[in-house]
Amino acid sequence: MRTESQPPQSPPPPPGEQPAPATRQPGDSLHAAAGMLPAVEGGTPPPDMGLAPTGTTGEPTVIPPGPTPGPTTGMMPSAGGGGAGPPGDAPPKARGFAGLSRIIDWRIVAALLVAGLAFGIWRGVTTRAKAEGKPITATPATPVPAAKVTRQDLYNEVPLPAEFRPYLEVELHAKVSGYLKQINVDFGDHVKAGQLLATLEVPELRDELHNAIATWEKAEADYTNAHLIYQRLAAVNKDHPNLVAQQDLDTAEAKDRTTFAAIAAAKADMEKYQTLCAYTKITAPFDGVITKRYADPGALIQAGTASDTQSMPLVRVSDNYLLRLDFPVDLPYVKDVHEGDKVDVSVESLGGKTFTGTITRSTLKVEENTRTMITEIEVPNPNLEIVPGMYCRVVLRVQRRPNTLAIPIQAVPPGYGQTVDVITPDGRAEERQVKLGLETPTHYEVLSGLQAGEVVLLGSRSQIQAGEKVEPKLVETPAQQ
Repeated sequence: MRTESQPPQSPPPPPGEQPAPATRQPGDSLHAAAGMLPAVEGGTPPPDMGLAPTGTTGEPTVIPPGPTPGPTTGMMPSAGGGGAGPPGDAPPKARGFAGLSRIIDWRIVAALLVAGLAFGIWRGVTTRAKAEGKPITATPATPVPAAKVTRQDLYNEVPLPAEFRPYLEVELHAKVSGYLKQINVDFGDHVKAGQLLATLEVPELRDELHNAIATWEKAEADYTNAHLIYQRLAAVNKDHPNLVAQQDLDTAEAKDRTTFAAIAAAKADMEKYQTLCAYTKITAPFDGVITKRYADPGALIQAGTASDTQSMPLVRVSDNYLLRLDFPVDLPYVKDVHEGDKVDVSVESLGGKTFTGTITRSTLKVEENTRTMITEIEVPNPNLEIVPGMYCRVVLRVQRRPNTLAIPIQAVPPGYGQTVDVITPDGRAEERQVKLGLETPTHYEVLSGLQAGEVVLLGSRSQIQAGEKVEPKLVETPAQQ
């Protein structure tokens, strides 16, 4: 049989005393674990258990090969250094440490098995996705509204009140006094230049014209007679000198000239009365509309040239095919008024319809009492859609910035100062400092910090961090017209 050196036995305690607790040696844990292992059937221990329990010195004892103990004698010695005995004879404290060691070992093994299983599943899925050509899904970029930096004509608009009036408007008076014989128009009628509007009846003026015509005819007859007498006397004096007295010859010549001048005077007097008679016919001076009628047939019309009488006009004619708009321009915007500039005119009484006019003239002087400059524009009205007297709103374009860099006003939300978020070519948000100029209702003028063609983010930036991957969605922003 196999023999081992036995550790010295402690003497038993005296009667009536408790045994001293066992002192834990450095190899107790290993010994306790070994003591709890059951005996192997057949009497042969496992190959990896070639160490025997240690003695009091803590050194393991090598068990030499020897006869295998029988079933009744194949027991390992206990950790306490006693003789051979069954594993169940180990101290309780040693058995507790051994159980705890086994529980911790099994938990570590289970955790390693679960981690290995999860890694194997992930590796298999990844390998299969790559084999099938399916891309691995990455974190998607955040879609954001954006717009490009462009060049535009920027300006601000100043609304000014104004009132339409006709381009031309006159009240027609008679040049001569007489009775209104006939009137051919009424208010609202469209007339053309030269069209007959009314006729006056002046009988005495006609008689004077007839007298002037007769005087002119008599003057022509007197001239003919005087001229013949002079020509005859001149011919006799030429053929027979000194036959006709020189006095008679001079008198005939003077009468010839006098009668010739009388013809001219009579003709001028006749033409004067012809002109006065022509004034009895009232015609339209230009194309337009009759806006008022003052007299009816049979009324006595006084001559408009008499300053001591209150002459009554016949009709009023207005040129409504071209309208004027006079409006005051405040002093800060006087520098922005230029002849030929286009101006939008909005008429509220026509449902807010907008017309386009042209600045034609201005006073070029600021009124001292109002500190404004009167400016006039012309608005074509071929269909007579606009009626003189309508109120309107003139939209004057001021502070013009032609062909300047511009960004939508949504690119600079309140609270961020003069900064914008630029979307880089690789699709990331980058905050950038800019210098802004003119502000319009829809755009900002960019003085520095941006280039044409760059993309800026629109709207709030509270959900976007600098350097974050974004997907720009270009938004079309209307340009100023």
